[in-house]
Amino acid sequence: MRVVLDVKVLVSGLLSRGGAPGRLITLWLEGAFELIVSEMLLAELARTLAHPKLKERISDHDGVEFVELLRSAASVVPDEPNPPSVCADPGDDYLIALASGSSSVLITGDLHLLALAPGRPIHAPADLVAMLVR
Repeated sequence: MRVVLDVKVLVSGLLSRGGAPGRLITLWLEGAFELIVSEMLLAELARTLAHPKLKERISDHDGVEFVELLRSAASVVPDEPNPPSVCADPGDDYLIALASGSSSVLITGDLHLLALAPGRPIHAPADLVAMLVR
């Protein structure tokens, strides 16, 4: 199974290993699924991790190490240069394009993205954990 974890899921996984996002990171590292990332996703993650509120909880070193782990161990695929506009938040259109273009499931907690789920493989983190640990 190919999976795109949105930035909020990745950050949540770093902040709390016990929740569904943290469990997904562990399952990925154990080989339960192929994680798909792109340069846009990695750049957004790096920007998010540099936010002052997050820097209080995730050190610069740990943030850089995590981005580098994703860059080296996940499958990095090219971003679509002009993704179609389908999301209420246009900044998320690249995630839909990334998941669609790589035949992946998109995992997100974003309600705007989850609202697009009918007809698209978009799920909440807990849903994927439930699928993987049956």
